[in-house]
Amino acid sequence: MCGICGCSSLSPEPRREPLDLSKPDTTLVRLEARVLGKNERFAMENKKRLQAERILTLNLLSSPGAGKTTLLERTLEALLPTRAVFVIEGDQQGELDAERVRRVGCPVVQINTGSGCHLDAQQVSHGLDALPLVPDSLLFIENVGNLVCPALFDLGEARRVVVASTPEGDDKPRKYPHIFRGADVVLLNKCDLLPYIRFDVERFRSMVREQNPRAEVIECVATQASGIAAWLAWLSQQGADLGRQETRSSSHT
Repeated sequence: MCGICGCSSLSPEPRREPLDLSKPDTTLVRLEARVLGKNERFAMENKKRLQAERILTLNLLSSPGAGKTTLLERTLEALLPTRAVFVIEGDQQGELDAERVRRVGCPVVQINTGSGCHLDAQQVSHGLDALPLVPDSLLFIENVGNLVCPALFDLGEARRVVVASTPEGDDKPRKYPHIFRGADVVLLNKCDLLPYIRFDVERFRSMVREQNPRAEVIECVATQASGIAAWLAWLSQQGADLGRQETRSSSHT
């Protein structure tokens, strides 16, 4: 957990002293609660702000190299002609992915986490301040490539998107269950490589269902824009669902 390993934004410098195992476990539990408690407060504020502006916000999660940024590029190319879209990019260092998004013509802000291995809600709050957001738009948050820590931190998003890729192996949902349990949709990328690698799509789907029966699995090849239509249809449905939820909430107030 990031608050303990030292990569949290609350402790930007890596832990240098060895962990004292003689201390009771409650010390670690209290530290986790403090780190996550602060994050939850910022996440709730982000969520209220985004809901008030009717901005559908998606947290993109994956391991490094799964194809998040390429998928995002193809998505932006399809969406930008018809609606406002914004991006927050999370990386430990540099602006390579932000530059790729900028070339597509999308407003983007880069957040560098340094030694941190995930974005947190406070960092995203600063990102929201830096973007020219408008109501009824889309916001993509591309998280740092990592299948562990980003799953623990709510950013205030409406939906979580996990991007897996075939070269990683079909056992990832069982090896990294937490990130799949929180997914609203799983995009299985690089399916064009299936003839050349050992990957059982049905086994992968079965393992996703074990962890999360409600998560849809969409096969795609981001470099070829294959499967993008199904992904865009899913996105459109999420926007419609959120709109109906907000209408029901307003009618009860």
